[in-house]
Amino acid sequence: MHGSGTGSETGADQEFLALERELSVFLRRARAQSGEMAREVHPELEPAAYGLLVRLDATGSQRATDLAAYFGVGKATMSRQLRALEDLGLVTREPDPDDGRASLVRLTDEGRARFRHVRDARRARYRRKLAGWDRAEVAELARLLHQLNAGGEEAP
Repeated sequence: MHGSGTGSETGADQEFLALERELSVFLRRARAQSGEMAREVHPELEPAAYGLLVRLDATGSQRATDLAAYFGVGKATMSRQLRALEDLGLVTREPDPDDGRASLVRLTDEGRARFRHVRDARRARYRRKLAGWDRAEVAELARLLHQLNAGGEEAP
């Protein structure tokens, strides 16, 4: 079946349209939740900066350039976000032992405690929301999302 481009689509196109539709809803809700979680960590925390806390909690510490590459943002954007997190007392910079010219960013004790408190509350909400799911389904969803995210790292 060939579409005219004005509404008729192939079966494969329908699957990708359904994927786009569901991801759009998911992302809109995720952005709203990130804003709520950011405010729970600190009332002045920007929603976009919440992901930095997630990453730093997982990695321990990273260079700002590595964080910028991971999130696909420019150095100036990353620098601005990290400066805001520093001003709030949530992250600190320390010299990189492997390169004296660079610094590593890490969560402060207060930043880690605030972040983990919010993260644990979010995890409890996921447990309640997905209570009817089999654990294998949750694991499969996580695996598929990881696969999708890993593919995004390869995109130009």
